[in-house]
Amino acid sequence: MTPKEYALKLFDDKFSCSQSVLAAFADKCSITDIQALKIGACFGSGMRKGEVCGACTGALMVLGLLYGQYDKDDLESREHGRRVCEKMMERFAHENGSYICNDLLGCDIRTSEGVKYAHDNKLFTEFCPKMVASAVDILEEIIKEEEEKAL
Repeated sequence: MTPKEYALKLFDDKFSCSQSVLAAFADKCSITDIQALKIGACFGSGMRKGEVCGACTGALMVLGLLYGQYDKDDLESREHGRRVCEKMMERFAHENGSYICNDLLGCDIRTSEGVKYAHDNKLFTEFCPKMVASAVDILEEIIKEEEEKAL
């Protein structure tokens, strides 16, 4: 199963967008699926506030695990992490119009009216899977680019 297929399966199984994207790359990040699902648990639906899309956030978690700074003196890895973060955010917004969940959904999911609108219009079941797929596609592109640079 490809990362995109696995992420979409997890999302279809009612895991959040952030959990689904992160767990699809758990092996690559040297963490377990359980760890990925737990780490990503509080980031879906833009941290439940319609902020940065959870699918995009899940991808950022993957990039942090792969390229993030962990040594205080390693300023090169700090800059590398910032670069891949910017790539993800810019590409996601370019492809989807925004990286803000409420903007993407066209409603404010901080309100009961916004959540009702999202449910009534099947946004969580028909639109959000597209954001999961988009985040995985962009993430795979960035990882491939980074691997090619390292050669």
